[in-house]
Amino acid sequence: MAEPPVLNAASDVDADAEPAAAPRKNRKWLIIAAAALLVLGAGGWLLLGRGNNHAKQVEKPKESAGPPLYLALDPPFVVNFEGDQLVRFLQIAVQVMTRDPAIVELLKTNDPVVRNDLLLLFANQKYEVMAAREGKEKLRSDALTVVRKVVQSGGGKPEHVEQVYFTSFVMQ
Repeated sequence: MAEPPVLNAASDVDADAEPAAAPRKNRKWLIIAAAALLVLGAGGWLLLGRGNNHAKQVEKPKESAGPPLYLALDPPFVVNFEGDQLVRFLQIAVQVMTRDPAIVELLKTNDPVVRNDLLLLFANQKYEVMAAREGKEKLRSDALTVVRKVVQSGGGKPEHVEQVYFTSFVMQ
């Protein structure tokens, strides 16, 4: 009989070890390359994506806001209106807040127009509405709109009028 072939155990192990090691080396490099691409991609996104927005914000310096300037519209406004079948009086002291000196000068120049428009607004109110805080806040918002319209018609920038404040509010 013929002898059965004998396999050399060492040669089988070496033959199996080399092909197994090659894919492991390839996988290791593949993982390293993928990680490097991920890091480079994230860095590029930060530099090109978010970095551009930050650069644009830095490039555009904000206008210096400056301190607030208050213009008192003196004398206080006094109007009468009817409420509960009685003649009622409303006295309001008003100040306008801006940060632009040009707006202050424009309002001083157009003082008669501002006072006229605000008097018409104040005289057109109802006592019941003005007795509540919400009514006063709405009136203040409406007064801001009126002052901004006057500024716009005078050639100024209405958004530069930031607020209108009532420094005195008396109803009788």
